[in-house]
Amino acid sequence: MTDELIRPAEGPELADALSAVVRTLEPEPDVEQTVTNIVRTVTGSVPGTEDAGISLLDGGSLSSVAPSSERVARLDELQHKLGEGPCVDAVFEDVAYRTGDVGLDQRWPQFGAGAAELGVRSMLAIRLYTGKTLLGALNLYSSERDAFDESAEHVGGLFAAHAAVALAGSRAQQQLRSALESRDVISMAKGILMERHRVTDDQAFHLLVRASQNSNRKLHDVARWLVTGTNNAINDGQ
Repeated sequence: MTDELIRPAEGPELADALSAVVRTLEPEPDVEQTVTNIVRTVTGSVPGTEDAGISLLDGGSLSSVAPSSERVARLDELQHKLGEGPCVDAVFEDVAYRTGDVGLDQRWPQFGAGAAELGVRSMLAIRLYTGKTLLGALNLYSSERDAFDESAEHVGGLFAAHAAVALAGSRAQQQLRSALESRDVISMAKGILMERHRVTDDQAFHLLVRASQNSNRKLHDVARWLVTGTNNAINDGQ
C-alpha cells in the first residue's frame, strides 16, 4: 500500500488520528496488558472493525491473547488449530490478507465455514513484526460483507507497525524482569544452601545445577522451590 491511497484532504486528519492512537500504545511491563490496549484501540481506529484479536507467535506456535470477544477467541483458536486462515498466512506467508466474504473464500475453506457459522463475513489480518522480530498477527473481524477496503488495510498497516513496536518493547521488558527475578531467586537459593551445608558460592550453584538435571526441571524452578519451601518452613515455625 502507498500513501496515494489516502486522499490529500485526509492526510492531515489521518496523521493527527494516528498520532493520538500511538500515544496510547506505550509498552506496558505486562505483555497481556499491552495487547489489551492494542485490541481496544484498534477497534475504534480501523474502519469496519467490529472485533479484534492478536495471535502471538511463541516457539513456532500461535496463541490468542486478550481477544475482544468470545467469538474472536474461538475464531483465532480455530485458525491456529487448522493451520489455515488469514491470521496464519499473515504470520507465515505475506504481510496482510483481506477477505470480503470469508465463508466463500477458497483460500481457507475449512476456516471460512467455521467463521461463517459464527457470523463473520469480512476479515483483515496484518502481520506484527519489527526489523528483528516476528511477533504474530493483528486480526480484525466484521459481520458485514466487504467491510475492509484498501484504505482500511492501509490504516491497519500503519497501526500494526506502531503496535508491533509497543508489543516488542513490552515483551523485552517482561523478559528482562523475568531474568532479574530468576537471578534473584537463584541467589537466594544459593544463600540457603551455603548456610545449610557450609559450602561455597560455586559449590552451592553446582548443587542447584545437579538438582535441575536430576529432576529435569529448569534451574530457576528448582531455586524457587527451595526458596519457597524454606520460607514456608520459617513461617510455620513462627
